[in-house]
Amino acid sequence: MGFLTGQTLSITPKWENTLALLMARMKMGHETGKAPARRSLDDVAMLLTLLRRPERGGTIADRAPESRKARGAGARLVAQAMAALFVMLPLGALPLAASAQTLVRVPGEDVELTAVLYQPDGPGPHPGVIALHGCGGLFNSSGAPSARHADWGQMLARAGFMVLMPDSFRSRGLGAQCGIVSRTVRASRERVADVLAAKAWLQARSDVKSSAISLIGWSNGGATVLAAVRRDRRPADGRPDIARAVAFYPGCRSQVESPQFSARLPLLILIGEADDWTPAAPCQALAKAAVARGEAVEIKLYKNAFHDFDHPQRRLTERTDLAFSARGDGRATAGTNPEARADALVRVPAFLAR
Repeated sequence: MGFLTGQTLSITPKWENTLALLMARMKMGHETGKAPARRSLDDVAMLLTLLRRPERGGTIADRAPESRKARGAGARLVAQAMAALFVMLPLGALPLAASAQTLVRVPGEDVELTAVLYQPDGPGPHPGVIALHGCGGLFNSSGAPSARHADWGQMLARAGFMVLMPDSFRSRGLGAQCGIVSRTVRASRERVADVLAAKAWLQARSDVKSSAISLIGWSNGGATVLAAVRRDRRPADGRPDIARAVAFYPGCRSQVESPQFSARLPLLILIGEADDWTPAAPCQALAKAAVARGEAVEIKLYKNAFHDFDHPQRRLTERTDLAFSARGDGRATAGTNPEARADALVRVPAFLAR
């Protein structure tokens, strides 16, 4: 179901029944104070209305008024409604078509990168997303993509994006780096090279729109995003540049202290006000200075949210084994914030679809 990228939008009876049932349950919960805000109910109701229209086999663009602004509003409407569904139910609880997940090899500058590819339905060409893991790496102890990465990979693929997640650590024989002070794979060097390798790999595919490849990163991967979007790091490969970038709770200090930092493309930073791992203040200063220079940089601060606020299901816990933290003592809090996660699930796809 490509609800953001202009692909055919349709609904099966099973989908319609599930949505209607969910709507009823959400209304019941709302009345007893056990459901999300009224806005979520309205979003799902509007999605049902949209999908039940007689012309529901068309595209979002077909149904929206003939203006770019209106079509964008239509895409955001569906994104908001779908995000409400993802927030309300655990991953896999809805009758969605499973996103194809494939382990692939990507030729890199100094190493062949192991990566996971999440593929959307349909022949494309699809917009692409390069998604960068944090200091914990891409895979869990069982060898599968960790919950946050699988969650976002599947959600973005269902939204019509071709999502490539390169593993910068395991590809080089390394494990988690959160407790390592002197890292051999640096966010501003080796990982930026991995971004360029991933971009070239996606742009070589006929089912990917080469001019619509965006970049997302979490924590250490978010720091890589900040380094990769600098004006003085523009790729010289002759191919289209990265279109947009999203950085989840990045370490902003090194970039805000760099007089050469300047974002060459639209950038969205998402971070919790309570983050004591990578504090928000340097990111606020970075965004403020960038906006003053006329750069397309946005920041969203989440009240009472810590690191990993977008994780699908992580209880708030304190990490005590970190090489870097806001207080310098190796301790920081991480875990899900449902409200911040719900907003990010709406905000990120809408930002990428602009």
